[in-house]
Amino acid sequence: MENSRDLYVGLMSGTSVDAVDAVLMGLGDHCQLMAKHSHPIDPTLKAEILALNAGCDDELNRSQRLCRQLGNLFADATLALLSKANVDPIDVRAIGSHGQTLRHAPDGHDGFTLQVGDPNTIAERTGITVVADFRRKDIAAGGQGAPLVPAFHQKAFGDNNERRAIINIGGMANITLLDPEHGPIAGFDTGPGNVLLDAWCERHQRQCCDKQGAWAASGQVITLLLEAMLADPYFQRPAPKSCGRETFNLDWLEQFDVAQYDPADVQASLSELTARTITDAIHGQCDHIYLCGGGAFNDDLLARIQRLAGVPVDTTDALGVAPDWLEAMAFAWFANQTLNACQTNVPKATGARGNRILGAIFPAG
Repeated sequence: MENSRDLYVGLMSGTSVDAVDAVLMGLGDHCQLMAKHSHPIDPTLKAEILALNAGCDDELNRSQRLCRQLGNLFADATLALLSKANVDPIDVRAIGSHGQTLRHAPDGHDGFTLQVGDPNTIAERTGITVVADFRRKDIAAGGQGAPLVPAFHQKAFGDNNERRAIINIGGMANITLLDPEHGPIAGFDTGPGNVLLDAWCERHQRQCCDKQGAWAASGQVITLLLEAMLADPYFQRPAPKSCGRETFNLDWLEQFDVAQYDPADVQASLSELTARTITDAIHGQCDHIYLCGGGAFNDDLLARIQRLAGVPVDTTDALGVAPDWLEAMAFAWFANQTLNACQTNVPKATGARGNRILGAIFPAG
């Protein structure tokens, strides 16, 4: 086993709100994924997350109650992971917890982002030091607070010969462009990843997601709808930029009068929107695309990206990293970097004034 001081837990609950991803990482000379666990989110809890994200009554009380509930859920996920790995919590140096985003509004002088999942509760329940609140320091420094993963992408996937695009397709899609000479040269949210696909599928199919993109594959792209969606100002904005459910949601979709169309054709058009905005963002700046996140398992979306990209497209499995665990791995690594006082934001990606040490430390005991 790795030295106990090299063991870290990473926790991630993303925009899709489908599960808590928990990983155990060995972070000695190399990043080693030692164990993984997907912890379910109760449908009632998911509904409360989505309600607060959209805006609801009594937000202050409800958000703080949710913060404690998610802290307990993240602690449960950690303890289940460690039990599965047969590792004592005392042997883990720290937990890196992203938290659950409720709001992301980074633009302007008073921009902010809010992730909940009380790190004090996690530390108390597990007996492990927790590092959390990774995004707000970057925003305080004038950045978007997102994406944060380019630094980890460079650590995990940087190559001396190949220009690589690492594309995470979660609820939103984000891209990291890695250059052999200059490292991360760009990183930003390209727009919706799975968020509209999942929401439309849930409305019309009563399923939480379109498995393998089968429903989208059964439809035909509606050109007029696609072009209208692509005209949204977000897609024309230069980077750095980031987005969330505040921007892309069913209310946004309904402005295009989608009720007049066959639902399967709308789903096909949404899949094409995700593929187009990803490939348009690359602009020939890479030799190879590697996909991660839940969207990496959507066969229809993968086929659309392959058709549009003009370069080889694979998942990060080709680089030895399972695509569905990458973000949780990143936050284990971020915890390590914070405890070692290392700067981990990438100003070229977030727009911050400079490099910063991210995260706040919540000691055990």
